[in-house]
Amino acid sequence: MNTKSRIDSIVKSNSLDFSITGLQTFNLSELNIVNDLEFLLPNNIRLGHLAEKIVSELIKSSTNYKVLHENVQVIESKNTIGEIDFLIEELKTETKIHLELAYKFYLYDPNISSEPINNWIGPNRNDSLIKKLEKLKSKQFPLLHHNCTKAIFNEIDVSEVSQALCLLVSLFIPYEYKATFSSIYKNAIKGYYVDFETFNNFNHSDKNYYMPSKKEWGIDPSENGTWTDFEGIKNYIETCMKENQAPLCWQKNNGSYEAFFIVWW
Repeated sequence: MNTKSRIDSIVKSNSLDFSITGLQTFNLSELNIVNDLEFLLPNNIRLGHLAEKIVSELIKSSTNYKVLHENVQVIESKNTIGEIDFLIEELKTETKIHLELAYKFYLYDPNISSEPINNWIGPNRNDSLIKKLEKLKSKQFPLLHHNCTKAIFNEIDVSEVSQALCLLVSLFIPYEYKATFSSIYKNAIKGYYVDFETFNNFNHSDKNYYMPSKKEWGIDPSENGTWTDFEGIKNYIETCMKENQAPLCWQKNNGSYEAFFIVWW
């Protein structure tokens, strides 16, 4: 995995704002960071934790914010009841912020509801944007004011700590879908999704493919240097379909690039 490409993908990610989430937004663009920042990344952690590591390094490398606490487990009666992602401070104003981070990939299923916010689901249909927001509002953010959390942050008056969400998303819509989206959603759309039968019937001549690992999701496909033809990925995709797993696929065609999910449902 190209470390610089992975970092850049997080820096350039689109975030959903208050108009969608109903939560105060923290944008990575608020960080004053040097250009072409690069640092070592661990290889043995999942994508979400990888994004947390990158954002942590971005904040620490900025000239206007610092990290006070990160990945703080809140334990009550020997049971972990939750985790605080970040407690950060804006240096000029000394404003302290409880920051929750999420790095998500959602697909739009127009058949679920007439309300767009209900229609963004995970590639395998086992999570959704609306469920994530409900969890943040009912569990993650209230955790700051739990008595156990106050004991951990005993040097800080948590009543004066503001709260914000950095929800980085890559959105995918149905293949050849024609409906319009608000600009907040539209700016975050990175590609489409298609079922395997439709994809199998595509014209694959002159096209090359790569199946990124989950740790590579979100990286610009043009940064990839390893490609194969359709026959080189077909067996892998068929196995994914049998296992009810929707893989991400990158396509290269005469110097142009696309990213799309191939779904089993």
